[in-house]
Amino acid sequence: MLNKFLFKHIDNSPLIVFRIIFGLLCLLESVGAIFTGWVTRVFVEPKFTFTFIGFEWLQPLPGNGMYFYYLIMGVFGFLIMIGYKYRFSTIMFTLMWTTTYLMQKASYNNHYYLLILLSAIMAFLPANKYYSVDAKLNPKIKSNSMPQWCSWVFILQMFIVYTYGSLAKIYPDWLDTTVMKLFMLSKKHYLIIGDFLQQEWLHYFLAYGGILYDGLVVPFLLFKPTRKIAFFGSIFFHLFNSIVFQVGIFPYLALGFSLFFFSPRTIKNIFFKKKEFYNDAEIIEPKFKKPLVALFAIYFIIQIALPIRHHFIKDNVLWTEEGHKMSWRMMLRSKTAHISFKVKDKKVKQIIFVKLDDYLSKKQKRLISTHPDVMWQFAQRLKKEYAKKGKDISVFISCNISVNRRPYEKYINSEVDIASIPWSAFKHSEWILPSKLD
Repeated sequence: MLNKFLFKHIDNSPLIVFRIIFGLLCLLESVGAIFTGWVTRVFVEPKFTFTFIGFEWLQPLPGNGMYFYYLIMGVFGFLIMIGYKYRFSTIMFTLMWTTTYLMQKASYNNHYYLLILLSAIMAFLPANKYYSVDAKLNPKIKSNSMPQWCSWVFILQMFIVYTYGSLAKIYPDWLDTTVMKLFMLSKKHYLIIGDFLQQEWLHYFLAYGGILYDGLVVPFLLFKPTRKIAFFGSIFFHLFNSIVFQVGIFPYLALGFSLFFFSPRTIKNIFFKKKEFYNDAEIIEPKFKKPLVALFAIYFIIQIALPIRHHFIKDNVLWTEEGHKMSWRMMLRSKTAHISFKVKDKKVKQIIFVKLDDYLSKKQKRLISTHPDVMWQFAQRLKKEYAKKGKDISVFISCNISVNRRPYEKYINSEVDIASIPWSAFKHSEWILPSKLD
């Protein structure tokens, strides 16, 4: 039964079209980061970057190095699109993209993480077996079919993304549209649609529509009678997000996944009219069947487990941020904060207030004021910097924070020397004060 479900061969038209779309989006994401100034703001202008903890050895290339880095990634995206040296190109893009993801946290976005997962998955797929340079140069690899699991791996991945995205929205500030009002208020300056986005009915439509869309889109796409409704709903939903929230390639990537829900014959007839349709339904077990099944089983167990880890960490994730990343908690809160760092020389008892402008970019200052892990990293950096001057210091943080325009609350225990305590990725940091969130 499992063999038939996973290894029955079907027409590969959806995967081939998706490879072209995926490669194009990788190209646009990489090159676009250069021409929009994103690389400059995130890697070139800052004096240093906040890496993911444990990856401090990953540092931006000096000078114009990061521009060339992103240009090379764009080249690999292009090679994925045309299917040339496909496996090598996909692996290289995955490694390079993962490196830049781990290298900085000031511009965190869920689709950056999703792109790591998808590019890694694509490296395992036979996406160059048709309509590719590889198949042109080596006709022996040309094929009209693929194992059925190649479609289901994407369907399951997106089901996880959307389901957790829907569940995360079921909390008071989302349900009473507080969050949506705040998001739309920041868009009031938009030409033509700015005033329209302030309508209360629209806030309720978007808030509850977001929950329903995320929770139902995959089941509706799987069910033939509702498939077209879900598809056209997806077009509206993702184009709206692209225009209003400007979330990069994710809306178009998400639309690309729709290919795997439609009949392969339909996709073939639209995109490859001259292609011979594969309909033999052979069951072909690969030699590496057991390792492949085990690998993807472990992968999806991790994907299911990661988004719920915050339930096992003390206090509310909206407050602590512990367990927030890699959990598909998308656009759920708005935070503002007032923060200051105080350095105390242990020997001479001298106290110095740190001027954040001397160290951080605007984007980094916003990040450090609401994320405890970044506060801890900055405290460690200050300690090392002063140690080079022969000084042993303590670092104290004073921070008051507002979540979704609630009254400001004290966030960090200002009596704790943050520079002297270790960081734990798997348990609550007790120097984060308890929240009053519901």
